[in-house]
Amino acid sequence: MVNVPTNGRPLLKRLRAIVIGRAHDIFDPKVFHQLSLIAFFAWVGLGADGLSSSCYGPEEAFLALQGHTHLALFVALASGITVLVISTSYSQIIELFPTGGGGYLVASKLLSPTVGMVSGCALLIDYVLTITISVASGADALFSFMPGHWFAWKLSFSVLCVLVLTVMNMRGVKESVLPLVPIFMIFIFTHAFFIIYALVSHAGHLPEVLSATRADIHGTESQMGIWGMIFIILRAYSMGAGTYTGIEAVSNGLPILREPRVKTGKRTMTYMAFSLAFTVMGLMFAYLLYGVSHVPGKTLNAVLFESVTRDWSAGYAYTIVLVTLISESVLLLVAAQAGFLDGPRVLSNMALDRWFPTKFATLSDRLVTQKGILIMGGAAFVMMLLSGGSVRFLVVLYSINVFITFSLSQLGMVRHWWQERGKETHWKKKLFINGLGLSMTTFILVSVVILKFEEGGWITIIITGALVGLAILIKRHYTNTQKLLGRLDSLVEAAGYSLHKKPDTKAVPETAKAAPALDRKGKTAVLLVNGFNGLGLHTLLNIIRLFGGTFKNFVFVEVGVVDAGTFKGSAELEGLQVKITADLDMYRDFVNRQGFYAECFSSIGTDVVEQVAMVAPEVLDKFPNAVFFGGQLVFPNPSLFTGLLHNYTIFAVQRYFYTQGIPIMMMPIRV
Repeated sequence: MVNVPTNGRPLLKRLRAIVIGRAHDIFDPKVFHQLSLIAFFAWVGLGADGLSSSCYGPEEAFLALQGHTHLALFVALASGITVLVISTSYSQIIELFPTGGGGYLVASKLLSPTVGMVSGCALLIDYVLTITISVASGADALFSFMPGHWFAWKLSFSVLCVLVLTVMNMRGVKESVLPLVPIFMIFIFTHAFFIIYALVSHAGHLPEVLSATRADIHGTESQMGIWGMIFIILRAYSMGAGTYTGIEAVSNGLPILREPRVKTGKRTMTYMAFSLAFTVMGLMFAYLLYGVSHVPGKTLNAVLFESVTRDWSAGYAYTIVLVTLISESVLLLVAAQAGFLDGPRVLSNMALDRWFPTKFATLSDRLVTQKGILIMGGAAFVMMLLSGGSVRFLVVLYSINVFITFSLSQLGMVRHWWQERGKETHWKKKLFINGLGLSMTTFILVSVVILKFEEGGWITIIITGALVGLAILIKRHYTNTQKLLGRLDSLVEAAGYSLHKKPDTKAVPETAKAAPALDRKGKTAVLLVNGFNGLGLHTLLNIIRLFGGTFKNFVFVEVGVVDAGTFKGSAELEGLQVKITADLDMYRDFVNRQGFYAECFSSIGTDVVEQVAMVAPEVLDKFPNAVFFGGQLVFPNPSLFTGLLHNYTIFAVQRYFYTQGIPIMMMPIRV
């Protein structure tokens, strides 16, 4: 057993294992099954964001009617229909993108990469705000039950909740969801009970409600005209836009669902859609049946629940109302999970496409995008401090960005079905669903921007615009770097190989010589490579040029890094191994042609340093006179920016080798 690097702090490593958990084995055939979520758990982890919006979305819409409360019937129906339409349209996205199709991927593939980047940036800001506002509003609700002098600790409590959720998610997806199941189910059962009880017990009042609605329609129309009445309804409908946030979470989180993912994703979407539509419509109907109105210091839901239990036994009524309201409060905290589950996934997808630093696509030994979780938690932490945990301020910033993503996703789907007309059997039906979704989401987006712009919505737009600008700069840097590396890749063609070959084939020149015999006592150069490319060949040729015939043997070590792009199933891992084998075979062939003995070692894992540390003793055991070499890019004008965008992994390997007394040389590669 080889000791992997601990940075000289084994106690810290053990403490980390206790807090975050022990490493997962990526080669365990059960690991994908163990880490994935069935539809029910996905409903809990991804659906809490949508359901929690019923704690404030219906209230915002109801109060926006400004006294014309019976028009809420139309707003409730429109809200329920919107939930079902958006959910159905996203079910079509799930079918079209079975490996995961959030707003970023859909817009990137169906519209353009740049439009997809804008959608992704909007979604990232939205997920940070999801975490912040969910925790802040949950803290508000919880502290409303506590003594007044405790209120000073609310911000500290909110910050602590963000930190706890961050640690929970670093342990893994399932580990972060399982503790939330009881809370989620209490919310479901208590709210379903109150809604059904309110509707059944007051069913006899329905004719009165309908009569009052007709009177409200005639009264409003006579005062403001038909268009004035329609404006009030549409304004209230738009102000309740927070109700629909979270619906996109399932399509974003498809990679963490249990196989068959499409079936699981669509089932999860069905659970989410009907539970959200039922809760939102039921609450708004119940508001009307009980004549609920605003009471300072209380939510409309609290007023409703107290009205429903007014004639019950005092102790029993107080207990069930308290449990229901606490379940609302805690569910708001749970809703932050959507930001932690899907935010890092969007960030990793964008990192794989070089819009953000590639390090955000790497996985921890718990097989989660740890850096993405940390950046989402850190951003929410900062936002919480800057806003002071003010829900009133945060709600102004919220819901704009998610409708940017909604609209771009629906636009991409509409374009796709139009291009596929005649090829797809039911293209008209699917075009209609996504077209209707596009109309609804675009209307809400425009309305929310107009209504919330002067109240502070402009801050969200500026932050999103700044993130878009940063993404463009990062992409430009990676593009320029790739052009510089393209000059080195000409070495591959000169060596008689192709960069565009299939992974399971190799092009061995006809002039290849037989492999020389192994000289165990001979000097050995061990070269760390990351593929058969110009970087590796440049380093190899420099070793031969600088040291002449000193080295009799050449050993190539390649580590296949499992990141968010490859950790999707056993097939992807097998494909990665095939590619590594093909890369190393070409290095062996090339060195044999130069008259040297060559051997290859490989490993697959999430951490390059750990894998190299595990391979090194095996290499040194067979080649005792070995010196390790690593190549490192040297940029013409290095800056802090290049330091952030490139991993410089070889320096971490070098530090570890020094502590073990293993000789290693760095070979600079100027580009």
